[in-house]
Amino acid sequence: MIEILMLTDATGPSTSVLPALDLLNHRVAVQPTRFVSGAVDAVDADLVIIDGRRDLISARNLAQLLRGKGLEAAVLMVLTEGGMAAVASTWMVDDVVLDSAGPAEVEARLRLAAARTATVDDEDDPRIHAGAVIIDEAAYSAHVGGEALNLTYKEFELLKFLAQNQGRVFTRAQLLSEVWGYDYYGGTRTVDVHVRRLRSKLGADHEQMITTVRNVGYSLAAERSSERRFAGES
Repeated sequence: MIEILMLTDATGPSTSVLPALDLLNHRVAVQPTRFVSGAVDAVDADLVIIDGRRDLISARNLAQLLRGKGLEAAVLMVLTEGGMAAVASTWMVDDVVLDSAGPAEVEARLRLAAARTATVDDEDDPRIHAGAVIIDEAAYSAHVGGEALNLTYKEFELLKFLAQNQGRVFTRAQLLSEVWGYDYYGGTRTVDVHVRRLRSKLGADHEQMITTVRNVGYSLAAERSSERRFAGES
């Protein structure tokens, strides 16, 4: 069984968008498109279906937004015959299907799209993932919640080191040694300054990922931001 999230602004059940779903054994949740307009973390599904039957531009923009914000689930777009002529690779969808497609075709497309996403595990992804933070060493870039972080060289190196060692606590001296190098003669206050800047750039929703361990040093815990958001921490 595939867990499916259908995004549509049409009224009615999921079968009004893709009737063949009524004959398939998958769990489908239906939400309006605004459900994920600002929070990809809210998506808990193996596959996302976007209703593109009536508004192609909005459907395309939604697919691009989801990918830009780091959605990892497969994306399938439902189109009419007319929409098939407009779809392109820049829409960032894994597959498209006609709203009139039969159950056998829909089942095959769902299964293949979900399987493609499932086979891409973390070992195949050269990027470093830490909760909402994604670090690309090759591109020397870092994103949080899909938004680019404007980091200095040392801020990037410090965030990368902490993300590579999630859950481990490092003293300020250890961080100086690992990030700044043995030949650095500055004081440990440099670490505090850079941690403060990193937290500021991560923003209010994610700053608590970098935790302070009293009388020891710092650690990065990927789950802290989500815990804070859902548990209502202040």
